[in-house]
Amino acid sequence: VQLQASGGGLVQAGGSLRLSCAASGRTFNSYTMGWFRQAPGKERIFVAAILWDGNTHYTDSVRGRFTISRDNAKNTVYLQMISLKPEDTAVYYCAAPAHQFYSGSYYLTDSYDYWGQGTLVTVSS
Repeated sequence: VQLQASGGGLVQAGGSLRLSCAASGRTFNSYTMGWFRQAPGKERIFVAAILWDGNTHYTDSVRGRFTISRDNAKNTVYLQMISLKPEDTAVYYCAAPAHQFYSGSYYLTDSYDYWGQGTLVTVSS
């Protein structure tokens, strides 16, 4: 199982980016997928998740600005980010658990078994 994250870059505050996470090695239709981020010198934290049943969850700081979605035909999960702020600057990681139909503690890094390599998002003020 491999996850390939892409779409990061440098953007001015107020701008937008769309991150993609392409999965290979299995189909992800029935798997929860998550996005996390890690700022320099800080822990990796939860950003958003789309559960196997399509329900979505967000951390408070991004709710209303970020949208997680999935295209099962392409085995890809997206994170659309708008109204970006300098505090959104981080390396963004996509992640997946090992088991289907998992919707437990989707906000914990320990709930995920597979991680992408990360894509850097830098928001300038």
